[in-house]
Amino acid sequence: MNLQRVGPPQGFWGLLTGAEQSVLSGLGRMSVFPPGATLCVEGDPATHVFILVAGWVKILGVTSEGHQMVLALRGHGDIVGEVAGEATGYRTATVQAVDTVRALIVGHDKFSSFLDSYLGASHAYRRTVTQRWIDTAAMLRIRSATSGAQRLALLLLDLAGQHGSGTPGGVYVAMPLSQEDLASLAGTSRATVTRALGNWRQRGVIRTGQRRITIKDLGALRQIAGPRT
Repeated sequence: MNLQRVGPPQGFWGLLTGAEQSVLSGLGRMSVFPPGATLCVEGDPATHVFILVAGWVKILGVTSEGHQMVLALRGHGDIVGEVAGEATGYRTATVQAVDTVRALIVGHDKFSSFLDSYLGASHAYRRTVTQRWIDTAAMLRIRSATSGAQRLALLLLDLAGQHGSGTPGGVYVAMPLSQEDLASLAGTSRATVTRALGNWRQRGVIRTGQRRITIKDLGALRQIAGPRT
C-alpha cells in the first residue's frame, strides 16, 4: 500500500503512447509554475485538467476550523483536477507547486473527447483513477490500525520508492516538504514527526539535511512501519 501515493511510477502521461501524447499536447498548452505557485484554488470553476510532465504538487484542503492541510502529493505523469470537472464543476481542493512544475493544461471538454477517441488513453485514464481510489481506501484502512510514527515511516518508504536514488550511504530523497506537510500527509501531529525523526536520527536509521533525507537503514525503517495491509 502506498500511503498518499504520488501516482503510478509513470502516471497517466507515461502510460500513453508517443502518438497519444502528441495529440493530447496539441489540445492544450504547456505551462511552467515556479515553487510555491498556485495552479488552482478550491472553489474556482473547474474548466480544465492538469497533466504533470515534471515536478511535484501538493493537494491542499481547509478544515472546518480553517486550518490548511496537505491531502496528497501528485508527481511526474499524474493527472490533477479531473474529478472536479466531472462531479461538482468546481475545484474541490487547492493545488500548489512544491518545486518547479511543468504541466500540460487541457480543457475538460477536449480531454473527454480525446478519451472517447483513443481507447488506449481511455484505459490508461481508468487505470490511473482506479489505482488512486484503491490507494485512498487502503490509506483509510491503515490509519485506523497504526500509530503516527508508523504512518510517517510508511510515507518515507513510499517517497523513497517513488523518488529515491541509491547512494553509498543509503537511499537519498529530495524532500521539498516541511515537517508540517509530512504530518498532514501521515495523518499525525508535527510534534510526533519531530520526535520520530529525532529518534531515528539518533538510532542511525536516517540522516536529514535541509530539504533532503537519506534512509541509511531501510530494514529498520520497514520494521518501524510494520506490516502493510
